[in-house]
Amino acid sequence: MSSVLPIRLSDDLNERLNRLASETGRTKTYYARQAIVTYLEDIEDTYLALKRLETPGRYLTTEELKRELDLED
Repeated sequence: MSSVLPIRLSDDLNERLNRLASETGRTKTYYARQAIVTYLEDIEDTYLALKRLETPGRYLTTEELKRELDLED
């Protein structure tokens, strides 16, 4: 399902977006969507990393990791 998200841009940002769209033949919507996707991926990674720092999993020694991955000789 698609959704419309009206947003307000500063004149400067709108001008930059217009220029980019015009010079590349893409729409402003395309670049806005790409920016949101990239930002969400980055912020999701950040929150996941912070959560893991707050509640770390178990720690393995090198030998335990080798056994776990069946890398022992």
